[in-house]
Amino acid sequence: MTILVTGATGNVGGNVVKQLVDRGAKVRALVRDPSKASFPDGVEVVQGDLLDVGSLRRAMSGATTLFLLNGVVADEFSQALIALNLAREAGIERIVYLSVIDSDIYVNVPHFAGKFGVERMIEQMSMNATILRPAYFMDNEITIKDVVTGYGIYPMPIGDKGLAMIDARDVGEIAAIELIRREKSAMPLPLTRINLVGPDTLTGADAAAIWSEVLGRTIVYPGDDTRGFEQNLGAFMPSWMAYDMRLMAERFLSDGMLPDAGDAERLTALLGRPLRSYRDHVAQIAR
Repeated sequence: MTILVTGATGNVGGNVVKQLVDRGAKVRALVRDPSKASFPDGVEVVQGDLLDVGSLRRAMSGATTLFLLNGVVADEFSQALIALNLAREAGIERIVYLSVIDSDIYVNVPHFAGKFGVERMIEQMSMNATILRPAYFMDNEITIKDVVTGYGIYPMPIGDKGLAMIDARDVGEIAAIELIRREKSAMPLPLTRINLVGPDTLTGADAAAIWSEVLGRTIVYPGDDTRGFEQNLGAFMPSWMAYDMRLMAERFLSDGMLPDAGDAERLTALLGRPLRSYRDHVAQIAR
């Protein structure tokens, strides 16, 4: 009984591996470069790539459960469809797929639309899977810490509708719980979707106020400049990705990223503890 984890060296994937190991699961991690991988003792490391069919076949051989995580890359959709088709070929009937909340609403945002297409494949092909749909990751805030502390502004154009931000550690733990639930089931379990949200739904002004409280000085929210956001991102990421992020931000402004009734309570019950708060996360990274 082996759980294969893709995206295992990333923030979420690393948390999934740790949580699985802590729960006594047998884990296999798919990585591009094993020399750069650092996992707990007992994790089987397999070299491969989500577009390398041969390596994926080898990684899936003997696996019983799959955690599928695709990074935001230009060929993300192809990666996911290939991986799922190969999982069917390998007889893997227990899958947890990391999608995104509102993938069916943010239809013009490339990486959201791609994930919704993957969800459609899972559903139309009657695959036995849990689809996890996380909201905005609090962990993204580490990338803006220097701007917040250096310039006194909260630069993410998240608007006034609100985002139900979640900590990646909570995502990893929930994913591990679902993987083990499916792994231990005598029969493959039916399709289910779970929204992954945090305990609070925050606006740009809310986020700035929390940073102000944590830092002990005023941090302001300058507004919803998605054009400037794209330009700033374009300095360190490909132009297609910066534009993708701008389109996402524009949907933050028009739609927000809101939980459904009962989402946070469901997750709290699943974890057996409160969800991590944005304030605690900011306090941690501010230190």
